[in-house]
Amino acid sequence: MARVEEEIENRSELELEEPRLYKVMLLNDDYTSMDFVVDILVNVFHQDAQKANATMFKIHEDGSGLCGVYTYEIAETKVAQVHSLAKEHQFPLRATMEEE
Repeated sequence: MARVEEEIENRSELELEEPRLYKVMLLNDDYTSMDFVVDILVNVFHQDAQKANATMFKIHEDGSGLCGVYTYEIAETKVAQVHSLAKEHQFPLRATMEEE
């Protein structure tokens, strides 16, 4: 019986790996308004106004900027939300995700 418990314990340890994390990045373009980018950062990525403005300027100056780091499914959802809102408001704003 102790051997079975040991095998279960070992199996549990193997299954409890940390999930991979993914960076969600917004990409700069020449058409999306700065106000819209700030709104996305506040409403999708839950940044406060000050952080959202700093991130928006980083995106504008560097061509891209980090919005957050999430598990795969959450990162994928955030990217889809950005694309959906951008399309709805007729902006070409793009988001990407890359493994951290």
